[in-house]
Amino acid sequence: MITLDDIRARDAADPLAQFRDRFDLPEGVNYLDGNSLGPLPKSTLPRMHSVLSEEWGRDLITSWNRHDWIGFPRRLGAKISQLIGAKPEEVLAVDTASINIFKLLSAAIQLNPGRRTILSESGNFPTDVYMIEGLASVTGGQVEQKLVEPEEIEAALNEDVAVLLLPHTHYKSGRVHDMQRITEKAQAVGALVIWDLCHTVGALPVDLNASHADFAVGCGYKYLNGGPGAPAFLFCAERHQDKVFPVLSGWLGHSKPFDFVDEFQPAPGIQRFQCSSPSILGLAALECGVDITIEAGMEALREKSITLCELFITLVESRTTGFTLASPRDATVRGSQISFAHEHGYPIMQALISRGVIGDFRAPNLLRFGFTPLYVRYEDVWNAVDVLVDIMATQAWDTPEFHARAAVT
Repeated sequence: MITLDDIRARDAADPLAQFRDRFDLPEGVNYLDGNSLGPLPKSTLPRMHSVLSEEWGRDLITSWNRHDWIGFPRRLGAKISQLIGAKPEEVLAVDTASINIFKLLSAAIQLNPGRRTILSESGNFPTDVYMIEGLASVTGGQVEQKLVEPEEIEAALNEDVAVLLLPHTHYKSGRVHDMQRITEKAQAVGALVIWDLCHTVGALPVDLNASHADFAVGCGYKYLNGGPGAPAFLFCAERHQDKVFPVLSGWLGHSKPFDFVDEFQPAPGIQRFQCSSPSILGLAALECGVDITIEAGMEALREKSITLCELFITLVESRTTGFTLASPRDATVRGSQISFAHEHGYPIMQALISRGVIGDFRAPNLLRFGFTPLYVRYEDVWNAVDVLVDIMATQAWDTPEFHARAAVT
């Protein structure tokens, strides 16, 4: 039987314990929602002050050269490459995940002319499938979306599939696809693969180049702790880069943007995928989170993530009833989050939040909890389950205020 003394002993021996103090965590809050929005790193505030007061306030437009604002997307992309098994010149930190998905879908279609199908799984994160729908509509029916159940993906791969877009870690269940096997299966029939790493990057190791991946996209505001609306990133394997004419051909993707010519001439390499002017403030905040993650190391983060999640599953299942595990029980195919289904999932989650245990709800009935090893302690897991047990025993969740649906769940 696990005791609180056992839990505290784990925290005392935790090699990542030092990183908790790197974050500005509110007193009395047990934050288990870093898979949706990471907390504020303490290093972000002084960094933002420096960018605002010195780089922007003092140096003004000269900072594009003096502080290399112009090269920021590539420099930060090179750092992110260390977390995803890519070369520095294959990653660009810019724009949003949605925009980057559209860019990569259109790139894949160009590289696979004559094929009609963009394949994905049903239940994928809505942005992914909405972007497929949008691209299909602007091509006038030249390409079409096909959604199948996750377990039917490999069987659905055929010579009409131009590109497969999949989440590496599913946003609801935390289920993890076998990147290498699926990439090999897709490429064997001539299809290209885009991996959505939004719920993977910073949470578990991934090696895009070892898997011979074609493309990937990820966001900066979840496990990378870059702040709300943080810039995203995209990966394009070096072998594809100079074969693509970007559909979103923005000024800074030009080979010589300051020649100001009418015709778009793609920049060499990954730079051609930059559409918009970079969000310097967003990139500066994101870099703080990325630096902490690199320092901690993905292997250590993954090891603690597994033990945090296993502890949570054990405590919930041994101390409560009525909850059904909706995440894989096997840690090797699960990300750094746990979802439990309950018929009263929404009000239960609202009751937890009112008591300082912050998770979130995903329709129709899932309570979702993220376990970010940088700042979540084993005692946090113990305390969260204590609160859950009390809420269920007293039926504290069953009040009108907790049943009322907010705009964001």
